[in-house]
Amino acid sequence: MQICAAITFMQAPSSMIVFPNCKINLGLYVTGRRADGFHDLETVFYPLPVNDALEVLPAPALQFSSSGIAVPGDAADNLCLRAFHLLQQDFPDLQPVQIHLHKHIPIGAGLGGGSADAAFMLQLLNNKFQLGLDEQQLIAYAAQLGSDCAFFIPNKPCYATGRGEVLEPIALDLSGYSFLLVYPGIHVNTAWAFRQMTPQMPAHPLKEMIQLPVADWKEVVKNDFEAPVFSAHPVLGSIKEKMYEGGAIYAAMSGSGSAVVGIFPKNKIADILWDASYRVFTIK
Repeated sequence: MQICAAITFMQAPSSMIVFPNCKINLGLYVTGRRADGFHDLETVFYPLPVNDALEVLPAPALQFSSSGIAVPGDAADNLCLRAFHLLQQDFPDLQPVQIHLHKHIPIGAGLGGGSADAAFMLQLLNNKFQLGLDEQQLIAYAAQLGSDCAFFIPNKPCYATGRGEVLEPIALDLSGYSFLLVYPGIHVNTAWAFRQMTPQMPAHPLKEMIQLPVADWKEVVKNDFEAPVFSAHPVLGSIKEKMYEGGAIYAAMSGSGSAVVGIFPKNKIADILWDASYRVFTIK
């Protein structure tokens, strides 16, 4: 199954709209430090249909606006604009556009929303202006924008290594399950999280363990970031435990946090009472 594996385009006479989706990590291990300052990772990315909306229209000059969840930082540094400028380096005649991003995927949650926006922007521009870039070329561009941006080009279950940009599609179909995503609004600083890591190889080969029944994952599919992040933010461990108490087959933090994902039997997500400030997504 490929959830959101292909970009959905809605075309008006002069506009194009795409809907970048989030991802979750199924297993995440920090396996080494690299000479370039990054870390080597081992993980499985899985796409889920929690979406932003991204629209471009012709414009006399490059413009960017956003709505929905407030995007922190200088708008000029937004990954959508960086994606445009990256392509413009090799396609200097790229016409300016007006970009509007509606943010729905929580920011700083380990769900890859910003990376998805950037990757979908690359694909949108490639299609709109008929640049002729193939999937591998788009992956190479995306990898320059962020470690997990490349995943959102194929946008289907992948075993990932390197910084997260070396991708191998895998046969993993979780359509027979329902998902619960809970984001308590805690921002985990990614650089801090990596500083807590002592790189090591996983006790169980993730590429093999992910092919086991989901019911077996609890003991063998781990996220290295959980120990330090749960220690700093105990509420995240409580969210995970509540999911298991509510019947989750598997639960884990996604990325370096702080969203926690639970996998439940199909249409059997527990009716758990969460704090009113949490953002909760159910995917049936």
